[in-house]
Amino acid sequence: MPVINRFADLHPVITDWRRDIHQHPEIDFDTHRTSALVADKLRAFGLDEVATGIGRTGVVGVIRGRAHGSGRVIGLRADMDALPMTEATGLPHASRTAGAMHACGHDGHTAMLLGAAQYLAETRNFDGTAVVIFQPAEEGGGGGREMVEDGMMDRFGVQEVYGMHNMPGTPVGDFMIRPGPLMAASDTFTIHVTGRGGHGAMPHFCVDPVVVASQIVLALQSIVARDIDPLKSGVISVTSFRTESKAFNVIPEKVELRGTARTLDPAIQDLVEARMGEVVTHTAQAFGAAAELTYQRNYPVTRNSEAQTEFAARIAAEVVGPARVDADTPPLMGAEDFSFMLNARPGAFIFVGNGDTANVHHPKYDFNDELIPVGCSYWARLVETAMPVS
Repeated sequence: MPVINRFADLHPVITDWRRDIHQHPEIDFDTHRTSALVADKLRAFGLDEVATGIGRTGVVGVIRGRAHGSGRVIGLRADMDALPMTEATGLPHASRTAGAMHACGHDGHTAMLLGAAQYLAETRNFDGTAVVIFQPAEEGGGGGREMVEDGMMDRFGVQEVYGMHNMPGTPVGDFMIRPGPLMAASDTFTIHVTGRGGHGAMPHFCVDPVVVASQIVLALQSIVARDIDPLKSGVISVTSFRTESKAFNVIPEKVELRGTARTLDPAIQDLVEARMGEVVTHTAQAFGAAAELTYQRNYPVTRNSEAQTEFAARIAAEVVGPARVDADTPPLMGAEDFSFMLNARPGAFIFVGNGDTANVHHPKYDFNDELIPVGCSYWARLVETAMPVS
């Protein structure tokens, strides 16, 4: 089962959809134009049901196959939101919205799922129901969580759910997947360090929170180096170091640190949170200062179900050939809020190569339109194979 011929015909049209979405990026839950475009196209394709406002601005479409005896309902999910970045590609279809850019390929994900939805609505060559899910706010807003908490899975009877993301640096159309943890849990933290400020020439009268915060930054790395089993994974990154002072000769009273902690195992996640609290508190005390940690758990581990992963890998192999599918790819420490959907239902998340392009979240990134027929074919074959018409 190679790439479906219908998607070769639709390729220019789907590319136009993708580039239109790219020109009009929307951030977080403010995907009003994109959501309306998606809903309008789904209605034009003749879907059996199109629901808007799911998880605030999410869109869900229902496609019933020509038979219903299997009773199976499979969900396919794409994300719609962009990033608060300024595009630097110089392309004709570059962002027209200042400070917003599709730098992660969600425009391509949305366009490919729209293409698959059109094909599935035309052919209906399956026994069951396909539910196409278009999600806002993947980039930190937790749109997947919002859609699940809005009752999406029960409302539409979703039994299994599948997601897909492009991967720059991998040949166009190659697939990568693994059972179990594929992407990390992503937590955020804020640390407030309070010392005693004063004149920069008289540090002996002060408790310098800059020095204390610097020691905390270094000490936090000992958690990964010495507290975590070397065969386990963890990343603690302090990404922001701010003081209240802009003067050259003032030792400030306070310092704020921010960052992320990423883990692949709930037990390691618990350990990291507990040890961070201890390291922050006692390091500050050792210097005569005080420090407070605020730790926020955000996206859980993206964990693929065994059976669904095996099935997804098989479908990918049928589309592009077994040699182009890595079914045991190493896990990544990036995060995905598709994890909330996988916590609600069994399913699998897969990567598909974007070719030799700039990496995601880079101002010169652009989704590679060459992979559109591959991605669309994967979605369509997954539904038709999972729910064959007898």
